Amino acid sequence: MNNNIMGCTSSVYAAAASSGKRNVQKKNKKKHNIPEVSVCVPSLWIPVQSHMLHPTLRLRLRGYIPQDLVHRITSLRNRITLLAESAGTSTTELTQALEEYLPLALGLANTEVGGVQDLVEFRWKEIEKGKQEICIANSWFEVLNVLYMMATVTLMDANMKLIASPKSSSSSSHSERLVSADCMRDALDSLLKAAGYLNFCVHHILLRLPPEIMGKLPPDLSKGVLEAISHQALAQGTEIQLGLAVKSQNATLSVKRRLACEQLSYFEQAHGCLSEVDNEQGGGTKKLSLFLKWKHLEAKAAAYYYHGLILDKAGGDKDEGGGDSSSPSSSSSGGGGSNWHEIALLCFLAAEELLGDGKKACLSFCLSDPITRSPPPWGAIKHLYKKIPDTASKKSQMYAYLLHQPHKQQQQVVLPDLPEFQLSLKADEFELPEVDPADWQVPLPAGMTL
Repeated sequence: MNNNIMGCTSSVYAAAASSGKRNVQKKNKKKHNIPEVSVCVPSLWIPVQSHMLHPTLRLRLRGYIPQDLVHRITSLRNRITLLAESAGTSTTELTQALEEYLPLALGLANTEVGGVQDLVEFRWKEIEKGKQEICIANSWFEVLNVLYMMATVTLMDANMKLIASPKSSSSSSHSERLVSADCMRDALDSLLKAAGYLNFCVHHILLRLPPEIMGKLPPDLSKGVLEAISHQALAQGTEIQLGLAVKSQNATLSVKRRLACEQLSYFEQAHGCLSEVDNEQGGGTKKLSLFLKWKHLEAKAAAYYYHGLILDKAGGDKDEGGGDSSSPSSSSSGGGGSNWHEIALLCFLAAEELLGDGKKACLSFCLSDPITRSPPPWGAIKHLYKKIPDTASKKSQMYAYLLHQPHKQQQQVVLPDLPEFQLSLKADEFELPEVDPADWQVPLPAGMTL
């Protein structure tokens, strides 16, 4: 599958928007294609065309790196730029170019090999937001950008796998998306791989940068944003697991509730990391923040829905004279089945309200700059869009009277806390490749010392 980068993901939101404006100015009647987002992809930073062969720089590198190796590094770096800016480039092709360049970037950063950490200025630019540029003379900064770009492209790949599936017509006002189990699993693999790249950046690469350089990094490369995107990837991976569980006849309610609660926890962690960045740097991550708010509300709706189903089932067991007193929220349910039904009803009503708030948050995300489209319902949320309103309505008709009994005026029934689980989904382990085996050493000119 040719996972076309250009015009499909958040990395080109702004480029697509500016193209649309030009079309309007030219009175072009062709309909503008607004990118569809299932996985929120951060801003794409790409290398600016290198000029390492400039005569002045060649003099600075003399005695450090052979000129043929300088030419090879420059060519590979420029190839990444050309691929990223070319329509029709696949994520696979760009990833391969980055993986080929990474061992060379490590050679520049390794003092025992290339040893030119501060001799070369590495310039990168952001495709969106007016093509902001940053230039820092540090080879570990170059490695950081390469890994960040690999993570971004991998998230693009996950998004493409989820939005490439065909839509289906339905009797409702909204179309639905038919995402196969294989596509879900492939997207999950990409999300875990991206999280692995980002975790490595946080725990291994940022530590190598001196404080003065850390202060110059754009918000996208800050620790808080990298951690937020990593948690987001794990949250959306858990969302995919929940979607697979919904399709499976063997997945129990307990399994579905656990996945929904874990998904909620990951989104809460992502939002917390991003809040710290916004507080420290005065914003700049609005699009991602709105996405996390939208998905957090959906995850919370799912968690309360499945928690309500388990409580309602426990109430039914008690009505029949059975049940387990150690079931969730038994301490707050009094001991009669009606109390369990009452608390379950509150969960269903909360889930319905959260689902409605999630739709509003989705609209806010889509309309924020740059404008995007949300995908048709797929996976677990497609199931929940139908089940939550139906269940809330049905259970309200059955148990609403419990909330209005005389003794409830003295004892208010409150929405229960959701159970907490140990988070099970982990990012892939990533290790840096070996430094490129090229001959990095050259004899020093006569009379020159290092």
